[in-house]
Amino acid sequence: MSGTQPAAGQEPPTEQIAADLATVVGRLSRRLRTASPDSLLTPTQRSVLARLETEGPGTTAALARAEYVRPQSMRLTLGALEEQGFVSRAPDPNDGRQSVVSITESGRVTLDAVRAAKHGWLTHALAEELDADERRAVAEATALLERLVRK
Repeated sequence: MSGTQPAAGQEPPTEQIAADLATVVGRLSRRLRTASPDSLLTPTQRSVLARLETEGPGTTAALARAEYVRPQSMRLTLGALEEQGFVSRAPDPNDGRQSVVSITESGRVTLDAVRAAKHGWLTHALAEELDADERRAVAEATALLERLVRK
């Protein structure tokens, strides 16, 4: 982060807030990734499993669009997940040339374990590193960040 504080009563420049926020969110994201047991999933694999869990089955092409990757890259990701037993394929009922990918029970269990490890680390860090007022400030900032990402 910049370390430069604005004069008392002055708002920091929006560009600096954006840069500092992007830096700290990136660092938090990397730290959360290291909290999951034995790196069970890559970030892309985790994202795809979470999408399949919340949105239901999808084609390779639809998943690639949703994850902003090329279909070739998504095929590799899905192949690795299928090899581990975390997803399964079935013929697409609307187009027999394609298949639909679904999360398996093993995929759900693994995704839950990854989430639990992340949440456990974050809960511990919040409890140990921040006092009650600081935790309230984080809760308020979280609500604001949620509002930003919904747009």
